[in-house]
Amino acid sequence: MRRLIALAALVVAAAALFVAGRALGAEPLTLTIAGSRYTATVVIDPPRTGAVVVETRVTSGDADGLALSAVMPDMGHAMPELSAAEREPGRFVAEGELFTMSGVWDVSIRLTGPAGEETLTAKALISG
Repeated sequence: MRRLIALAALVVAAAALFVAGRALGAEPLTLTIAGSRYTATVVIDPPRTGAVVVETRVTSGDADGLALSAVMPDMGHAMPELSAAEREPGRFVAEGELFTMSGVWDVSIRLTGPAGEETLTAKALISG
C-alpha cells in the first residue's frame, strides 16, 4: 500500500514539474493538424492564459481565411473565435485571449478557401 501511495505521489509531482517547467521555459507550442482539404501548423507563443500570439502556416491547401477558437470540454469553457490576418500567402497571425485557465484545451482552426471550409482540431496543454 505504501508503494502505491509513493508511486501516486511521484506521478503527481512529475506532472506538476512538467506544467511548471513549461510555464517557466515558455517554449512555443507547435501543433500540426491535417484534414481532407488543408494541413496547418499552429505555433502558440507563449502557450499560456491571457493574451497570446498564434501564428498559423497552411502547408497544404489554398486558404484565404483563418480563424481560431478554443474549448475546454472538461470545464465547459469556450472562447470566442479570433480572426487571423494573412501576413503573406499561407501565413496567418492572430492575437488575443484564447485560454482562460491552465489545462487541456481543444484548439480549432477554421479555414476557408477555394476548396471550401474545413475546421481542424487538436488538443493543447496550456499552463498558467
